[in-house]
This record gives sequence, C-alpha cells and structure tokens, in this order.
Amino acid sequence: MGCCQSSFQTETHPEKYQTHQQQEPQNHSQSSPGAVPDPAVANGVPSFSEFSLADLKAATNNFSSDNIVSESGEKAPNLVYKGRLKNRKWIAVKKFTKMAWPDPKQFAEEAWGVGKLRHKRLANLIGYCCDGDERLLVAEYMINDTLAKHLFHWENQTIEWAMRLRVAFCIAEALDHCSSEGHPLYHDLNAYRVIFDEDGDPRLSCFGLMKNSRDGKSYSTNLAYTPPEYLRNGRVTPESVIYSFGTVLLDLISGKHIPPSHALDMIRGKNIILLMDSHLEGKFSTEEATVVVGLASQCLQYEPWERPSTRDLVATLAPLQTKPDVPSYVMLGISKYEEAPPTPQRALSPMGEACSRRDLTAIHQILVMNHYKDDEGSNELSFQEWTQQMRDMLDARKRGDYAFRDKDFKTAIDCYSQFIDVGTMVSSTVFARRSLCYLFCDQPDAALADAMQAQIVNPDWPTAFYMQSVALAKLDMQKDAVDMLNEAAGLEEKKQRGAKGS
Repeated sequence: MGCCQSSFQTETHPEKYQTHQQQEPQNHSQSSPGAVPDPAVANGVPSFSEFSLADLKAATNNFSSDNIVSESGEKAPNLVYKGRLKNRKWIAVKKFTKMAWPDPKQFAEEAWGVGKLRHKRLANLIGYCCDGDERLLVAEYMINDTLAKHLFHWENQTIEWAMRLRVAFCIAEALDHCSSEGHPLYHDLNAYRVIFDEDGDPRLSCFGLMKNSRDGKSYSTNLAYTPPEYLRNGRVTPESVIYSFGTVLLDLISGKHIPPSHALDMIRGKNIILLMDSHLEGKFSTEEATVVVGLASQCLQYEPWERPSTRDLVATLAPLQTKPDVPSYVMLGISKYEEAPPTPQRALSPMGEACSRRDLTAIHQILVMNHYKDDEGSNELSFQEWTQQMRDMLDARKRGDYAFRDKDFKTAIDCYSQFIDVGTMVSSTVFARRSLCYLFCDQPDAALADAMQAQIVNPDWPTAFYMQSVALAKLDMQKDAVDMLNEAAGLEEKKQRGAKGS
C-alpha cells in the first residue's frame, strides 16, 4: 500500500470533479529546516514539522513488521509503515535504507520542499525525521488502499468506468498542481502511488515527489514500463512523468498491467475494444473511451516533446466527469469510513451506554424518567423568595419540561433559558436537559457549555460528565470524550460503593 490517511476535507458541491482552478490555499508557514513548526492546522492538514525518532517508534510499535504497508511488504527497498500519533492521527512513515541519504541537511531540505505542497488531491507530507543514520518521511495515511488493489485484486466489484475517469482526472489535477508549484518531477508514478482516502476520493502519494535516494534510481518498476529517455540517460524529466501517467491510464482502461509497446500496437491497429477491461461488461461510453485511449497514446509517445502537458491532461479529462454528485465511496463499492470510538475502560450504566453510543433519543428518555430527583435539596427557598418573579421562573421551567417531554427542543431551550437567566434558582437537571436540546439542534458547543455548568452546580453528578462526553464526541474530540465517559463511570462506581457502605 502506498501511504496515508487524512481528515482533509474536500468540497461537496457538484463541481467537485469538474474544475482544477479551485485549488487549496497554500500553507506558507514553512520556511526552512530548523524553523519552529507552526502548530496550526491548515485545511485539516498539520503544518510540516520535524518528528523525533521516539515519536515515530511509538506510533509504529517500534516499526513492527505488522505495520508494514509497502506494496512489496518487507521486500521493498524503502519500507512504508502505518502508525498512529498520540493525538490519534493516522500516519504513513517511509523509512529509507541506511545510506540512501548520507547528508541529513540535504534530506531535510528536500523534505521541506515537498512539505510546502498542500492540495486536496495529494496525500500530503506532514513531516520528516533525521536521527543518526535514520531518514524518515511522515505523510497522511489513506485508509482505503491503493488503485492497484482496487483495480487488479478486487474482491467485491471492479471499479466502474465513471470512477476510473475520476481517478485519472484527480491524479492529473495533482500533477498539474505540483508542476505549477515548481515540483514537476514525480518518481515512478504507478497504480500503487494512487491511494484512496476515507471518502474514497483518489489522492496521489507525496512520497513519489522525493527520490528514493540522493543518487539512486528513481524507477523501480519493470523496464518495459520505464520512460525511454530514462533508459537512455537515467534522468527523470517532467515529460517522463507524463509517460508514466500514460501507463496508469492503460491500467485504468484495461484493468491489467499492459506493456506500453503492446498497448500502442493495439491502438494503432484500432483494437480499442480489445484493450478495454472485460470486467466492465460493456458498461462504458465508447466516445469517452476513445478520448482516454487517445490521451494515453499521446502520453506514451517515444519523443518527450510530443507528449501533452499536465494542463492538457486536466483539460482533456475534465469534460469526462459525468457523475460529480455521486460520492467516490459509492462508486468504489465500499462503505464510508467512520472510525469507531475507543472502548471505554469501565462497565457503563444505561445512561453511560446511551452516551457512549451518542443515542440522543435514549438519553432523552432517561432524563425524562429521572425528572428532577438529582436536584433534590439543592434549592431550599425561604418564604420571602416566593415572589411573582419566582412563580414566573418556575412556570418557565414547567413549560420547558412539557416542551422537553414532547421533543419540542427549540421551545424547551427558550423556556429553560428564561429560568436560568433569572438566576435565583440553579438546577443541574435544567442545564443537562438544555444541553441535550442543543445537541438535538446541532449546537454541540452550547451543549458542552451547559454540561459544564451542570458539573459546576453538582460537581459529583455523573450525568453532567456523560453529557460533556457526548458534546465532545460531536465536536470530534474523541479521546476527550472517552476520558469524560470513563470519569462519569468512575463517579457512578464511587456512588454505588458509598450506597452499599451506608
């Protein structure tokens, strides 16, 4: 497997796969090796920074063989490992052989150059490590495997034609962006370098933007697929990258790894249908196939100057994007990836179970059933406090309770707010109930604030902690959510032990 997962967000508008001009803003916080990394996260991608070897060992279980995701396994010259940082972010770590980059300064400069690139079509480079003889690159990890796996080793279904066109277009966009940003050289572009993110969208591995060594060969594939000029002089040029893109187009067209010379013979003989993947079972547009085959033929021209530019690739493939509103994971025939939350450390009560599942309906039922029993004794009012204002306040709470019971959450928020704003009485239950109302209304920030207020009113109340857990989960703060869930469960245990002791 190539590299890399990400939380990098792509647009959801219908033009998602029809334009190459709406590129991600560049992250210019990087300056040079040794600069203090900017901790900010741009567009969901962390700024490029230097990692310690200890951090990467911890993330990869000391570079365990179980974590190797290189396409050739342990036989690969430079191994790629899957890892997970302390902040729970998945990463891909490329580990170079001992003497691939003898000069740490040169390696760091090359890595920083690639690290400045940021684009939605790249599995972006987020860091590097130089420690003794160790040279490592760190990138976003892509959870849904490589194009090679989906195209050549599929288990459930082959890739449909429209998705193959999307892959070609997205990789062309990635190459065009790299070229426009001064990085036109991509080493050994092939179906293993194309990887799919959690949404099933295709990305280009950033690892190919750096050579495998300072002086080593750039191409590791069979010589039959290597650009002719590289065989002549051993140098990669921007035109060599276009040739390799042509071989990827052949993969997408045929569903097989066909030597370019053989494919070109078939194209010249106008045997386009024989070139097409039989697993598509005729479910493709002949007109579109003719365009793609023609583009592949241009990319595979013997003379570099006869090949198209990256901008030509994008311009040719953009009009072929006919299903822009269909998510990639649907076309790939896979489920949308959603990471399961970590398992809590303690046994949970019904309230804890409901909160761990983020089951707002079950939480609502429990809060309705519990009524105000956890508020008992927290507010003893004197006779003088029974004023008209107090009666109005309690009436507001009663109306809020009716609305809450009937799941009219917006009205409940208004009524409970009237009760809270008077400030004469405080109620942890009201804060918990309003917190849940905010969750139903998709306002997790306000829900968290209310759950924290419930804890202030009643510091040992498990429900206050449980509600914070749900709000934190909705804010995508999964580790904090689990910690809060465990804290709530611990408070319940303590309460139960106290009840047994008495």
